Amino acid sequence: MASITHYIDGGRYTGTPSGTLAVHNPATGEAVGEVLLASALDVEAAVSSAATAFETWSTTSLAKRTNAMYNFRNLLVENQEMLIGAITREHGKVLEDARGELTRGLENVEYACGIAEILKGRFSESVSTGVDVKSVRQPLGVVAGITPFNFPAMVPLWMIPNAVACGNTFVLKPSEKDPTASLILAQLFTEAGFPPGVLNVIQGDKLAVDGLLTHPDVKAVSFVGSTPVARYIATTATTHGKRVQALGGAKNHMIVLADADLDLAADAAVSAAYGSAGERCMAISVAVAVEPVADALVARIGDRIEEINVGPGTQSDSAMGPLITREHRDRVADYIRQGEEAGAKVVVDGRNLTIDGEGFFLGPTLIDHVTTDMSVYRDEIFGPVLVVVRVPDYDTALQLIRDNQWGNGAALFTQSGAAARRFELQADAGMIGINVPVPVPVGSHSFGGWKNSLFGDTTMYGPEGVHFYTRAKVVTSRWPEQESVGLQMNFPTNG
Repeated sequence: MASITHYIDGGRYTGTPSGTLAVHNPATGEAVGEVLLASALDVEAAVSSAATAFETWSTTSLAKRTNAMYNFRNLLVENQEMLIGAITREHGKVLEDARGELTRGLENVEYACGIAEILKGRFSESVSTGVDVKSVRQPLGVVAGITPFNFPAMVPLWMIPNAVACGNTFVLKPSEKDPTASLILAQLFTEAGFPPGVLNVIQGDKLAVDGLLTHPDVKAVSFVGSTPVARYIATTATTHGKRVQALGGAKNHMIVLADADLDLAADAAVSAAYGSAGERCMAISVAVAVEPVADALVARIGDRIEEINVGPGTQSDSAMGPLITREHRDRVADYIRQGEEAGAKVVVDGRNLTIDGEGFFLGPTLIDHVTTDMSVYRDEIFGPVLVVVRVPDYDTALQLIRDNQWGNGAALFTQSGAAARRFELQADAGMIGINVPVPVPVGSHSFGGWKNSLFGDTTMYGPEGVHFYTRAKVVTSRWPEQESVGLQMNFPTNG
């Protein structure tokens, strides 16, 4: 098996691993690599490299930073097939989903290419006699990112471009389940002209995470993952004096009103619930059917599920791939059992899927007549399971979103402008979709939810990301008149 190493100071780094872990192809169950798990010494090496690089990178001109970022952007495009292949091989998502992941990541790289405009300060002349005031934003130092398995390229690209363009240096700790994409990003970073140490990658588990959270030279930590871990990240890092942006879990609701285009709503529900096998924090997990649309909506969704071809992500006709591990597949399947035993109706049962081999497959599942006390409603399942809750009116549907512990995303399907505007104002979620099921903001806006979906200082990428990776400084200055200090100005003459 291939040995998956760290990337420190501009090259592959073996270090002194605390152990190793097998990396599997979820479509076959086969071990395709062995990732090194960082020791405390390896964490120290990565942070030390970043700290040294910061001394010069933080004062590098915006022009040179921008040029390197443009080069990185172009290298990502040129090498996208290699990245897409690595994502599909280790995560399992189909090639089209992997391509979409990289496309959304590229948006953030392109946003960071405009850093010269984004970092412009403000200036006020003569606020008092002879006194000027300006405000600037300056980098923090070494910053770290801890990223999840479900988007091994996109989520690091939510963090790294803005952080580095602002003058920081970065230490990335990717998921140990699909770590190769992070190494490809780091190699392309070096090829783009970024100096050694500006981006370092350490593979690892909780030992590496805790090393970053407590290291005195790490000034800020970005995280995407589950709510319990996000809460732990935020608590630990802030206790050690760091800035934190920690994005947690979700249970995204999609409300379908009686006036909605049901074909549009059904198409949206299927793509949003089963894309990437439901392993994404912006997946639609709950379809809230406002009567009398439930029967028709469920029938349309069921018909569309029958057309989803599940198979290895490398096959061109596959629309949905496997789940990340065998254990996670079995956990999701058990939620289907729990829902059925609690009295819900399993309309389409993904447990019935049969695919040859040892891959971690589970078919798309649709569960109707779900109530709010059932585990399939309460918990974040993170798999290809869509539950349907039937409600009598809009107000009851809205209250479900308000009562939910998470507030990541929420969507409304309607043809009423009045209902849409009311939903925008009233829904308790950080990202809202109107006839859009997965309202992930473009790179020039920022990503993040409310309630237990976000811990820390700011949301991620876009303008909020730039603010997170910089700190404000205000300079007030007075320059005495030349005569008052006895200076004489001598000008050259033509003679």
